[in-house]
Amino acid sequence: MADTQQVDARAERTVSRLAHRISAFAKAHGGAEGQVAHIGERGARIVLVGEDGGWGDLVASTYAIAEQAVTRSGITVHDSFDGEFAAKVTTGPYEWKRMAGIQVGG
Repeated sequence: MADTQQVDARAERTVSRLAHRISAFAKAHGGAEGQVAHIGERGARIVLVGEDGGWGDLVASTYAIAEQAVTRSGITVHDSFDGEFAAKVTTGPYEWKRMAGIQVGG
């Protein structure tokens, strides 16, 4: 029973830490929306898009932890990263250069 409580306490700390980071992102970008996606054995990815077009992501060890974190942070969560949601992302020179580098093997 002690092991279960320890795991739950660890998960709770992780949820709190992620929720804090999501809230900080939202505050820095005038609000935020997100989407949670499975990334296989590594857990889940939380994609964040700010009202100003800024974006970022976080990785949680499980999908359940990611869901709890976005719920606790209070942001709007989308089921998918569809066209309307993706169109809110602002890309700059860095992203364009990086995407071009990937295409040419950089």
